[in-house]
Amino acid sequence: MAEIELILPKMGESVAEATITTWLKKEGDTIESEESVVEIATDKVDSEVPAPEDGILTKILIGEGEVAKVGQAIAIISTEGSASNGSPVASTSAQSELETSAPQPVAEAAAPQAESTSAADFKDANRFYSPLVKNIASKEGISLNELENIDGSGNNGRVTKKDILAYVKNRGIQPAQPAAAPASTSSPAPASTAKAETPAAPKSYSSDVEIIQMDRMRKLIADHMVRSKQTSPHVTSFVEADVTNIVMWRNKVKKEFEQREGTKITFTPIFIEAIVKAIKDFPMINIEVDGDNLVRKKFINIGMAAALPSGNLIVPVIKNADSLNLVGLAKTVNNLAKRARENKLTPDEIQGGTYTITNVGTFGNVMGTPIINQPQVAIMATGAIVKKPCVIEIESGDFIGIRHKMFLSHSYDHRVVDGALGGMFVRKVADYLESFDINREI
Repeated sequence: MAEIELILPKMGESVAEATITTWLKKEGDTIESEESVVEIATDKVDSEVPAPEDGILTKILIGEGEVAKVGQAIAIISTEGSASNGSPVASTSAQSELETSAPQPVAEAAAPQAESTSAADFKDANRFYSPLVKNIASKEGISLNELENIDGSGNNGRVTKKDILAYVKNRGIQPAQPAAAPASTSSPAPASTAKAETPAAPKSYSSDVEIIQMDRMRKLIADHMVRSKQTSPHVTSFVEADVTNIVMWRNKVKKEFEQREGTKITFTPIFIEAIVKAIKDFPMINIEVDGDNLVRKKFINIGMAAALPSGNLIVPVIKNADSLNLVGLAKTVNNLAKRARENKLTPDEIQGGTYTITNVGTFGNVMGTPIINQPQVAIMATGAIVKKPCVIEIESGDFIGIRHKMFLSHSYDHRVVDGALGGMFVRKVADYLESFDINREI
């Protein structure tokens, strides 16, 4: 009987792990080559892992809600049509994922209880906990408050099995400390213990409210936004740009453009083209902070915030945007936006951005104060295009005319981008937009 491992595939240069969200097949099910077997989630992107060959799903090695590393076996497939119990391959792969530093009896006791852990016990958790960590916490009587205070060594501060077992070990010897100084335990020790052991009482609401649990993506967005505000002192500069030439040109060519190129010409690729030109003029906007070092990127990857049907946002990235002409930018923008709405982006397509644009004008907003997409140092929001009466200067005199105006809002990290650079950059973008050639050929 031949058995093969279903491996978590590589999903991008900076993607090292994924969470198993849903097994589409159960043990004993027949599967066909290239048929989706399991749904996984990395950061903001959900994707599926297909079967490499026809066969039977013999053993699931990583349960739903658990995290797997890229290249790790997540299941065993029998390719001869007969499932076997206790396959040596499955057993070896599963055991290899248990951390050798953890006492084996704890792992063995916790694993069978993985399915019995109630997710409701952790509904108020502020970060992700694997079923194994939850089971160890339950077995050792560790409250959610205690768990939240454990410093995690995993990705994004995640608590690993090693972390919680180390906490259990140290926690067991802590009661001996008050005995050495009984006089000091009358106030601090009981208060500390009560805080750690007693979960905060849930807030009560009247009957005329609806409680909505944040989904996984919303929690990720919330964490990302809070981290950005804590990392970067934000400053926002505003410029109003006259985009009349762009509006008139687009109205003139949009029908021909769609017929010839098979895609629509929107304002977004035009804005991105202007931003790319300005980045070339001011390359210190295209940087990242690494401790006391500034990492200047010689490539320009533009992230564009896109709204999803769920109401959440995702930021696909246009790689090497400076190498694309307007037609290439238009096709790339439309393709990424379409696949974002269909939840078909790959993890690599939301990684590696060096500057981000968000179009708040889509929602009728004239301006906004966008939050920087870390580890970048700046982001631009484009507002709604509005007709306004303006003073128009010509050689023979000034007159009042109707022009199409738009606000540009440029938020930047004031640790490394001063007001002069931040202000000049957004002004330069406006200059490129205002000087757009109304007779430009497509």
